[in-house]
Amino acid sequence: MTVDGAELRSALRAHAAGVAVLTAAGADGPVGVTVTSFTSVSAGPALVSVTLADTSSTWARIQDCERFGIQLLGAHQADLALRFARPGTDRFAPPTAWRPGPYGVPLLDDCLTWLVCSRYRQLRLGDHHLLVGAVEQVRQGTPGDSLVHLHGDLRPVSAPTPART
Repeated sequence: MTVDGAELRSALRAHAAGVAVLTAAGADGPVGVTVTSFTSVSAGPALVSVTLADTSSTWARIQDCERFGIQLLGAHQADLALRFARPGTDRFAPPTAWRPGPYGVPLLDDCLTWLVCSRYRQLRLGDHHLLVGAVEQVRQGTPGDSLVHLHGDLRPVSAPTPART
């Protein structure tokens, strides 16, 4: 037995998660969604992952896409994160600024980092789908503060001291 989903969500509210937007060129146009499940998986080969719920309308539109983009959002992009989290709206309509990138993958303007990935693996786990992507291209934007999701809210995080890697 596992704990109840609501109990798990409540416990994990204190875990800060970086905010990113997953995008893809769907059959009926660009598609995207805000995610906090993005993570680096491997440096060799370069792999990243993200999860989307079975019930996600975005999952239904990207599950067959061969390539997708991950945009790491800066602290100044909370409104963009909220727009891409809101169901039932045209997330790519103005004021969203974006352009088609490599392979037609939609890329949002003014992000901290952009990754263009090809599908590496896909696995259904519980009520979610784990999508693993092989990173084919990386572009770094202007350095800035990060955006995280913590205690149910979006918050800026600054790093006044360079982190060691």
